[in-house]
Amino acid sequence: MASAGKVCHHGMMSGSSTPGELALDPLIMCKLCLCEHPFDLMTTLRECSCIFCTMCLKQYVQLAVRDGIGSPITCPDMLCSNRGLLQEAEIACLVSIDQFHLYKRLKLEREVHLDPCRTWCPNSDCQTVCQMQMGDSGMPVSVDCHVCLIKFCSVCKRTWQPEHLCQENQPTAVQLEKGVLVSAAIDACIKQCPVCHIYIERNEGCAQMMCKNCKHTFCWYCLQNLDNDIFLRHYDKGPCRNKLGHSRASVMWNRTQVVGILIGLGIIAIVTSPLLLLASPCIICCVCKSCKGKKKKHDPSPTA
Repeated sequence: MASAGKVCHHGMMSGSSTPGELALDPLIMCKLCLCEHPFDLMTTLRECSCIFCTMCLKQYVQLAVRDGIGSPITCPDMLCSNRGLLQEAEIACLVSIDQFHLYKRLKLEREVHLDPCRTWCPNSDCQTVCQMQMGDSGMPVSVDCHVCLIKFCSVCKRTWQPEHLCQENQPTAVQLEKGVLVSAAIDACIKQCPVCHIYIERNEGCAQMMCKNCKHTFCWYCLQNLDNDIFLRHYDKGPCRNKLGHSRASVMWNRTQVVGILIGLGIIAIVTSPLLLLASPCIICCVCKSCKGKKKKHDPSPTA
Protein backbone atom coordinates (compact mmCIF):
# COMPACT_ATOMS: atom_id res chain seq x y z
CA MET A 1 0.00 0.00 0.00
CA ALA A 2 1.37 3.44 -0.90
CA SER A 3 2.70 5.58 1.94
CA ALA A 4 0.86 8.72 3.02
CA GLY A 5 2.03 12.11 1.74
CA LYS A 6 3.78 14.69 3.97
CA VAL A 7 1.77 17.41 5.64
CA CYS A 8 3.68 20.17 3.85
CA HIS A 9 3.08 18.72 0.41
CA HIS A 10 -0.09 19.98 -1.26
CA GLY A 11 -1.92 17.61 -3.57
CA MET A 12 -2.99 14.01 -3.57
CA MET A 13 -0.54 11.20 -4.19
CA SER A 14 -1.35 8.56 -6.73
CA GLY A 15 -3.37 5.70 -5.32
CA SER A 16 -2.17 2.14 -4.89
CA SER A 17 -2.11 0.06 -8.03
CA THR A 18 -4.50 -2.80 -8.61
CA PRO A 19 -3.61 -6.14 -10.21
CA GLY A 20 -3.17 -5.78 -13.94
CA GLU A 21 -2.12 -2.08 -13.78
CA LEU A 22 1.37 -0.71 -14.15
CA ALA A 23 2.60 0.75 -10.81
CA LEU A 24 4.51 3.61 -12.45
CA ASP A 25 4.17 7.07 -10.90
CA PRO A 26 4.88 9.92 -13.32
CA LEU A 27 8.07 11.91 -12.71
CA ILE A 28 7.88 15.70 -12.42
CA MET A 29 10.69 18.05 -13.39
CA CYS A 30 11.85 20.60 -10.82
CA LYS A 31 12.44 24.04 -12.37
CA LEU A 32 15.32 24.72 -9.96
CA CYS A 33 17.55 21.64 -10.29
CA LEU A 34 16.10 20.53 -13.69
CA CYS A 35 15.86 16.94 -12.43
CA GLU A 36 12.83 14.66 -12.44
CA HIS A 37 11.45 13.47 -9.11
CA PRO A 38 8.40 11.44 -7.97
CA PHE A 39 5.43 13.40 -6.72
CA ASP A 40 6.02 12.60 -3.04
CA LEU A 41 9.35 14.46 -3.20
CA MET A 42 7.75 17.62 -4.61
CA THR A 43 6.07 20.61 -2.95
CA THR A 44 3.35 22.71 -4.56
CA LEU A 45 3.00 26.38 -3.59
CA ARG A 46 -0.54 27.25 -2.57
CA GLU A 47 -0.77 30.74 -4.04
CA CYS A 48 0.60 30.16 -7.55
CA SER A 49 0.49 26.31 -7.82
CA CYS A 50 4.12 26.15 -9.00
CA ILE A 51 5.79 22.88 -8.05
CA PHE A 52 9.43 22.24 -7.07
CA CYS A 53 11.34 19.45 -5.42
CA THR A 54 11.28 19.85 -1.66
CA MET A 55 15.08 19.79 -1.32
CA CYS A 56 15.58 22.73 -3.71
CA LEU A 57 12.72 24.68 -2.16
CA LYS A 58 14.23 24.22 1.31
CA GLN A 59 17.57 25.61 0.18
CA TYR A 60 15.86 28.53 -1.56
CA VAL A 61 13.75 29.47 1.48
CA GLN A 62 16.68 29.12 3.89
CA LEU A 63 18.74 31.50 1.76
CA ALA A 64 15.80 33.92 1.44
CA VAL A 65 15.31 33.99 5.22
CA ARG A 66 19.01 34.65 5.80
CA ASP A 67 19.40 37.40 3.19
CA GLY A 68 15.87 38.74 2.76
CA ILE A 69 15.75 41.12 5.75
CA GLY A 70 12.21 39.93 6.46
CA SER A 71 10.94 40.62 2.95
CA PRO A 72 8.10 38.47 1.58
CA ILE A 73 9.47 35.29 0.01
CA THR A 74 8.28 35.01 -3.58
CA CYS A 75 7.99 32.00 -5.87
CA PRO A 76 11.49 31.04 -7.07
CA ASP A 77 10.30 30.73 -10.67
CA MET A 78 11.23 34.03 -12.33
CA LEU A 79 8.65 33.34 -15.08
CA CYS A 80 5.79 32.72 -12.64
CA SER A 81 2.88 34.79 -13.93
CA ASN A 82 1.20 34.98 -10.51
CA ARG A 83 4.38 35.87 -8.56
CA GLY A 84 3.00 33.93 -5.65
CA LEU A 85 4.16 34.51 -2.09
CA LEU A 86 5.02 31.68 0.30
CA GLN A 87 2.73 31.59 3.30
CA GLU A 88 4.07 31.34 6.85
CA ALA A 89 2.78 27.76 7.18
CA GLU A 90 4.77 26.76 4.09
CA ILE A 91 7.92 28.52 5.33
CA ALA A 92 7.60 26.78 8.71
CA CYS A 93 7.62 23.40 6.94
CA LEU A 94 10.78 24.20 4.99
CA VAL A 95 13.11 25.72 7.62
CA SER A 96 14.16 24.96 11.16
CA ILE A 97 12.32 26.42 14.15
CA ASP A 98 15.13 28.90 14.83
CA GLN A 99 15.10 30.11 11.23
CA PHE A 100 11.33 30.47 11.26
CA HIS A 101 11.49 32.59 14.42
CA LEU A 102 14.23 34.68 12.78
CA TYR A 103 12.02 35.19 9.72
CA LYS A 104 9.06 36.34 11.83
CA ARG A 105 11.26 38.73 13.84
CA LEU A 106 12.82 40.24 10.71
CA LYS A 107 9.39 40.50 9.10
CA LEU A 108 8.02 42.40 12.11
CA GLU A 109 11.04 44.72 12.19
CA ARG A 110 10.59 45.46 8.50
CA GLU A 111 6.87 46.15 8.89
CA VAL A 112 7.49 48.52 11.81
CA HIS A 113 10.29 50.29 9.96
CA LEU A 114 8.11 50.88 6.89
CA ASP A 115 5.11 52.00 8.96
CA PRO A 116 5.27 55.77 9.65
CA CYS A 117 2.86 55.36 12.56
CA ARG A 118 4.88 52.78 14.50
CA THR A 119 8.31 52.70 16.10
CA TRP A 120 10.29 50.65 18.61
CA CYS A 121 10.69 51.70 22.22
CA PRO A 122 14.38 52.65 22.69
CA ASN A 123 14.50 51.01 26.13
CA SER A 124 16.64 47.88 25.67
CA ASP A 125 14.67 46.07 28.38
CA CYS A 126 11.32 46.85 26.77
CA GLN A 127 11.41 46.55 22.95
CA THR A 128 7.72 47.38 22.59
CA VAL A 129 6.16 48.54 19.31
CA CYS A 130 4.75 52.01 20.05
CA GLN A 131 2.13 53.94 18.11
CA MET A 132 2.86 57.53 17.15
CA GLN A 133 1.25 60.33 15.20
CA MET A 134 2.94 62.11 12.33
CA GLY A 135 4.19 65.63 12.96
CA ASP A 136 3.99 68.57 10.57
CA SER A 137 6.61 68.59 7.77
CA GLY A 138 8.26 65.51 9.18
CA MET A 139 9.15 67.24 12.45
CA PRO A 140 9.64 65.02 15.52
CA VAL A 141 6.85 64.23 17.97
CA SER A 142 6.79 62.74 21.44
CA VAL A 143 5.98 59.03 21.74
CA ASP A 144 4.62 57.34 24.86
CA CYS A 145 5.47 53.72 25.59
CA HIS A 146 2.51 52.08 27.33
CA VAL A 147 4.72 49.35 28.83
CA CYS A 148 7.70 51.09 30.44
CA LEU A 149 5.92 54.49 30.51
CA ILE A 150 8.78 56.51 29.06
CA LYS A 151 8.33 59.44 26.67
CA PHE A 152 10.86 59.72 23.84
CA CYS A 153 11.53 61.56 20.58
CA SER A 154 10.21 59.87 17.44
CA VAL A 155 13.43 60.70 15.53
CA CYS A 156 16.45 60.52 17.83
CA LYS A 157 14.77 58.20 20.39
CA ARG A 158 16.10 60.22 23.33
CA THR A 159 14.03 61.27 26.33
CA TRP A 160 11.51 63.89 25.31
CA GLN A 161 11.81 67.29 26.99
CA PRO A 162 10.02 70.63 26.52
CA GLU A 163 11.37 72.47 23.45
CA HIS A 164 13.22 69.31 22.51
CA LEU A 165 15.97 69.72 19.89
CA CYS A 166 18.43 67.23 18.46
CA GLN A 167 20.77 67.03 15.50
CA GLU A 168 18.63 64.38 13.83
CA ASN A 169 15.55 66.61 14.12
CA GLN A 170 16.87 69.33 11.86
CA PRO A 171 15.35 69.20 8.39
CA THR A 172 17.87 67.90 5.86
CA ALA A 173 18.72 70.42 3.17
CA VAL A 174 17.49 68.85 -0.05
CA GLN A 175 17.31 70.63 -3.40
CA LEU A 176 17.09 69.85 -7.07
CA GLU A 177 19.95 70.82 -9.35
CA LYS A 178 19.37 70.06 -13.03
CA GLY A 179 16.96 67.27 -12.12
CA VAL A 180 19.42 65.59 -9.75
CA LEU A 181 18.60 65.19 -6.06
CA VAL A 182 21.39 66.66 -3.93
CA SER A 183 21.44 66.18 -0.15
CA ALA A 184 23.47 68.05 2.45
CA ALA A 185 24.43 64.73 4.01
CA ILE A 186 26.12 63.57 0.82
CA ASP A 187 29.00 61.84 2.61
CA ALA A 188 26.87 60.05 5.21
CA CYS A 189 27.82 56.39 5.77
CA ILE A 190 24.18 55.34 6.40
CA LYS A 191 21.33 56.30 4.09
CA GLN A 192 17.87 55.09 3.17
CA CYS A 193 16.97 53.35 -0.08
CA PRO A 194 15.03 55.86 -2.25
CA VAL A 195 12.37 53.22 -3.00
CA CYS A 196 11.74 51.07 0.09
CA HIS A 197 13.47 53.36 2.64
CA ILE A 198 15.43 50.54 4.23
CA TYR A 199 18.60 51.78 5.94
CA ILE A 200 21.81 50.89 4.06
CA GLU A 201 25.35 51.23 5.35
CA ARG A 202 28.28 51.79 2.98
CA ASN A 203 31.71 51.05 4.39
CA GLU A 204 33.70 50.91 1.17
CA GLY A 205 33.41 50.06 -2.49
CA CYS A 206 31.93 51.89 -5.46
CA ALA A 207 29.11 54.40 -5.38
CA GLN A 208 26.75 52.26 -7.44
CA MET A 209 24.52 50.66 -4.80
CA MET A 210 21.90 47.92 -5.01
CA CYS A 211 19.32 47.62 -2.24
CA LYS A 212 19.19 44.04 -0.98
CA ASN A 213 15.54 44.48 -0.05
CA CYS A 214 13.96 45.80 -3.28
CA LYS A 215 16.88 45.30 -5.76
CA HIS A 216 16.78 49.00 -6.70
CA THR A 217 20.10 50.36 -8.05
CA PHE A 218 21.02 53.95 -7.28
CA CYS A 219 23.91 56.37 -6.81
CA TRP A 220 25.07 56.60 -3.21
CA TYR A 221 25.83 60.32 -3.37
CA CYS A 222 22.77 61.80 -5.08
CA LEU A 223 20.33 58.83 -4.83
CA GLN A 224 19.58 58.99 -8.56
CA ASN A 225 18.07 55.90 -10.20
CA LEU A 226 20.69 53.76 -11.99
CA ASP A 227 18.50 50.76 -12.86
CA ASN A 228 18.83 51.42 -16.60
CA ASP A 229 22.33 52.93 -16.59
CA ILE A 230 24.26 49.79 -17.54
CA PHE A 231 27.16 51.87 -18.92
CA LEU A 232 27.42 54.01 -15.74
CA ARG A 233 27.15 57.23 -17.74
CA HIS A 234 25.92 58.95 -14.59
CA TYR A 235 29.50 59.32 -13.38
CA ASP A 236 30.72 61.08 -16.53
CA LYS A 237 29.21 64.48 -15.69
CA GLY A 238 27.29 66.42 -13.07
CA PRO A 239 27.88 66.52 -9.29
CA CYS A 240 28.91 62.83 -9.16
CA ARG A 241 31.50 63.05 -11.94
CA ASN A 242 34.43 60.67 -11.29
CA LYS A 243 32.92 59.59 -7.94
CA LEU A 244 32.21 55.99 -8.87
CA GLY A 245 35.13 54.78 -6.78
CA HIS A 246 36.91 52.95 -9.60
CA SER A 247 39.61 54.07 -12.00
CA ARG A 248 38.74 55.26 -15.49
CA ALA A 249 40.25 52.09 -16.94
CA SER A 250 37.99 49.98 -14.72
CA VAL A 251 34.89 51.86 -15.91
CA MET A 252 35.91 51.46 -19.56
CA TRP A 253 36.52 47.75 -19.00
CA ASN A 254 33.03 47.41 -17.49
CA ARG A 255 31.48 49.10 -20.52
CA THR A 256 33.51 46.93 -22.89
CA GLN A 257 32.26 43.79 -21.12
CA VAL A 258 28.64 44.95 -21.37
CA VAL A 259 29.00 45.72 -25.08
CA GLY A 260 30.73 42.38 -25.65
CA ILE A 261 27.94 40.47 -23.91
CA LEU A 262 25.26 42.27 -25.95
CA ILE A 263 27.11 41.63 -29.21
CA GLY A 264 27.67 37.97 -28.28
CA LEU A 265 23.99 37.46 -27.51
CA GLY A 266 23.07 39.07 -30.82
CA ILE A 267 25.44 36.81 -32.76
CA ILE A 268 24.11 33.71 -30.97
CA ALA A 269 20.54 34.73 -31.78
CA ILE A 270 21.37 35.32 -35.45
CA VAL A 271 23.26 32.03 -35.81
CA THR A 272 20.81 29.81 -33.96
CA SER A 273 17.57 31.17 -35.47
CA PRO A 274 17.92 29.36 -38.85
CA LEU A 275 19.08 26.19 -37.10
CA LEU A 276 16.05 26.20 -34.80
CA LEU A 277 13.71 26.69 -37.76
CA LEU A 278 15.29 23.75 -39.58
CA ALA A 279 15.27 21.53 -36.50
CA SER A 280 11.74 22.38 -35.36
CA PRO A 281 10.02 19.55 -37.35
CA CYS A 282 12.39 16.99 -35.82
CA ILE A 283 11.83 18.38 -32.32
CA ILE A 284 8.04 18.26 -32.73
CA CYS A 285 8.25 14.71 -34.05
CA CYS A 286 10.39 13.56 -31.10
CA VAL A 287 7.98 15.17 -28.62
CA CYS A 288 4.98 13.46 -30.24
CA LYS A 289 6.74 10.08 -30.15
CA SER A 290 7.67 10.59 -26.49
CA CYS A 291 4.06 11.46 -25.58
CA LYS A 292 2.75 8.39 -27.42
CA GLY A 293 5.30 6.17 -25.64
CA LYS A 294 4.29 7.48 -22.20
CA LYS A 295 0.61 7.00 -23.04
CA LYS A 296 1.23 3.37 -23.97
CA LYS A 297 3.11 2.73 -20.72
CA HIS A 298 0.24 4.07 -18.60
CA ASP A 299 -2.48 2.20 -20.49
CA PRO A 300 -3.67 -0.82 -18.42
CA SER A 301 -2.45 -4.13 -19.76
CA PRO A 302 -5.18 -6.43 -21.10
CA THR A 303 -6.38 -9.02 -18.62
CA ALA A 304 -6.15 -12.68 -19.52
